[in-house]
Order: sequence, then structure tokens, then C-alpha cells
Amino acid sequence: MYSYKCITAYNGTRYNGWQKQGNTANTIQARIEDTLSRMLNENIEITGSGRTDAGVHALGQVFHFHCNSNMADSFLDDINGYLPKDIRILSCEECSPRFHARLNATGKVYQYRIDLSAYGNPFLRDTSHNVPGKLNIEAMKKGASYMTGTHDFKSFCSNKRMKKSTIRTIYDISFDLNTNDELLLITFYGNGFLYNMIRILVGTLIEIGLGIHTPDDVPAMINGLDRGLAGHTAPAKGLFLMKVLY
Repeated sequence: MYSYKCITAYNGTRYNGWQKQGNTANTIQARIEDTLSRMLNENIEITGSGRTDAGVHALGQVFHFHCNSNMADSFLDDINGYLPKDIRILSCEECSPRFHARLNATGKVYQYRIDLSAYGNPFLRDTSHNVPGKLNIEAMKKGASYMTGTHDFKSFCSNKRMKKSTIRTIYDISFDLNTNDELLLITFYGNGFLYNMIRILVGTLIEIGLGIHTPDDVPAMINGLDRGLAGHTAPAKGLFLMKVLY
């Protein structure tokens, strides 16, 4: 039995998220499993580092799987030839049988992309969220400073029935403004994130940038442990899973 660790990139626009579902084959996991199973002539199940929602993209999603086949040197060429063009396997390496893409992860890096152009860049419409109003980025940075560190992020989780701990640590939130392309990149580095957590954090930061909230409102949002206190959930299409750390 062989074990492999793979890194995959995908455009999630036309898929129902990462995780396979009983009522549809249109997920990233299902497409990769089906392709691997046909290539290797055995039933393959893959385990990802975590789920991404419908419409969310990835540049560095990690998964592992076990199989009876020793991969040939041409494996990457072969599998990328069979997969849809919006799903790519970037690397594949043999790993320890004990490696687990989700349980062994120590951190993740996500990026959210905001298109600041007045009418929306047509070439970014599936991979960014258009916010045409002028954002106060300095206020957003101050609001983000309250979000870093270890907190109970219950106010920033869409799962109302969450039974596990909602305490997470955000190590860094950085902002990169590309004035030529009118594109704002917000990058989050943390030890883990709750359901819709980054999209709610971004929605809150956008509302701060628009003056709906002030940066100093953030501590009360966090301490209130109430989803109703935080901002809206930003659209999925602007979110990218950039890297998984081990």
C-alpha cells in the first residue's frame, strides 16, 4: 500500500464546493476521486485539509490518499490531462502512511480579493468581490488589528449549532493594494478557521471601510459572542485557500 500527498489548485466557480455529496458529482473531491479511480483502476478516496464552500477557489489545497499503485513519473501529466481544466494537481509525493491532510495541519493561509473598480472588472468577476465605494483601508487595518490574536470567534461563525470550541488564533492579517488593477488583497494567516469565518471577517472589514462600523466596534463584536453583531458574509467568489502549513 502506498500513500501520497498532493497539492491542488482549482477555480471553484462552477462547483458545489470541495466535499463530495450524495446528491451531486459536481464537487472538487468527487472529480478528483473519479479521475484517480479510473486511472489507477481501483477505488480511491481522498482526504482534504478542509472544506471550501461552493464558489471558493484554491491555489494550495492539500489532500492525501492511499492506493496499491506505485505512481509513474508521468502521473502529473496523465492526471492533469484527464481532469477538467479548472482543476490542476500541482504536485504529488509519497508520504508517511500516518500523514493526514486535515489532522496534521498546523495553520492555513487564505486570501480575499476585493475589486475596487467603479463598475467591476469583467476579468475578475468570478475571482473577486466588487465593492465600488471608496474604502477607508486604514480604518480596515485598525479593525483587523483587533481580530488578530487568540479569541472566541463565535460572532464570526455561520454555524449556529457549533458544538466544538470556537476559539481560534489569527497570527496575521495583511493588506496589499494594487492601485493599477484597483485590487485589494486581504491575507489571513491562522491556526484554523470556522465555517464562513473569513468571509464574515471580510464583510465586517468592508463595513468598517464604508463607515457603517468603526474599528473600535470590533472588540464588542468579538466579546458579544453573537453572530448578529458582526458584519455581513462576503461572497464566496473572492476567497482563495492559498496554503496549508504542516
